[in-house]
Amino acid sequence: MKQTKEIKIEEYNYPLPDERIAKFPLPQRDTSKLLLYRHGEIEEHTFNQIDNYIPEQALIVFNNTKVIQARMHFTKDTGAVVEIFCLEPYAPNDYALVFQQTERCTWVCLVGNSKRWKSGLLQQQLQVGDKQVTLSAERIQNNGESNLVEFTWDNADVTFAEILDAFGELPIPPYLKRDTEESDLETYQTVYSKVIGSVAAPTAGLHFTPEVFEALKKKHVTCEEVTLHVGAGTFKPVKSELIQDHEMHTEFISVNKATIENLLHKLDCVIAVGTTSVRTIESLYFVGAILEANPNAQPAHLKVTQWMPYEGKLPTITAQKALQNILDYLSAHKLDKLMTNTQIMIAPGYSFKIVRGIVTNFHQPQSTLLLLISAFVDGNWKPIYDYALAHDFRFLSYGDSSLLLR
Repeated sequence: MKQTKEIKIEEYNYPLPDERIAKFPLPQRDTSKLLLYRHGEIEEHTFNQIDNYIPEQALIVFNNTKVIQARMHFTKDTGAVVEIFCLEPYAPNDYALVFQQTERCTWVCLVGNSKRWKSGLLQQQLQVGDKQVTLSAERIQNNGESNLVEFTWDNADVTFAEILDAFGELPIPPYLKRDTEESDLETYQTVYSKVIGSVAAPTAGLHFTPEVFEALKKKHVTCEEVTLHVGAGTFKPVKSELIQDHEMHTEFISVNKATIENLLHKLDCVIAVGTTSVRTIESLYFVGAILEANPNAQPAHLKVTQWMPYEGKLPTITAQKALQNILDYLSAHKLDKLMTNTQIMIAPGYSFKIVRGIVTNFHQPQSTLLLLISAFVDGNWKPIYDYALAHDFRFLSYGDSSLLLR
């Protein structure tokens, strides 16, 4: 673990001119470029040809999270605008429940222009469908970078999900340096998004279209879904010199029992779409290892912590045994899905347990996502990114894609 913790983030820097950052997506999702990396060789293709390079009978895992319109702007009587960015639910702390609330809920939030909101309520008059609603926000606790904000509204026929749909704004990444546009409501969601809860899109999935899925189906490729609600921490740069001083964000994950069964049967060829899917799938191994040590572990003790993969405190077991442990646990508790949290840090020095291929975009310099890619390609991230820069690939959320195979 010492070697991984002492990685210097400056070694994962590269020049990324602003003009190489894709500010908007291409008109057709699947016409983006595809960089293929396998056996140390790099090739250039188009994304709609990806079925030619996915092994037959492979299992592809997608993150089906849906981005919420998490950013709200309250205008005070003075004309000052205060921005509240909902990060994760606090009370209730369950995503499904919080969106169903009809009178009040509390969120962990970021507050912009905070000095304009020293105390008291912020209020906004809303039109939600045919209903008039007064939405109030009260800051009940300041936790440094984040705040606890309680939202209340005066119409019990309106849910918080409807409040966000009517008043919220889709939080596109800050590095796009532009306002959210109407088109982003469609283009910044994957075609298979369904479980609301993310504040950022799992952008590797933005390239997939019904036509690509049909081509994969003809190759007898199996598609499965997991859920990881992407937090704002995905944009958080590593500011510390050594990664040991960077705290990974905690994210909610949910994986159906049937998906875990499929992973168990397809362990030789699991391909994850996006780094969020990678973190979810690899976290399963450590949940299984926790259960190996304590088969009766309480749900709260199944969380995967940041440095758990490197500490050597858990039993060393096969991926098959880890997944079987989870299946046994779910059966014993009569559960149809595993729900827990992960804070996993995947960086050089990490040994991949389940994932054999990754579909992913090109990530920011000095980011934890770039560390993950480096770990997967055995440190050869630089030739891949040099190639992409030299061959006019578009970078970041709305940019081009890569297929990395081990």
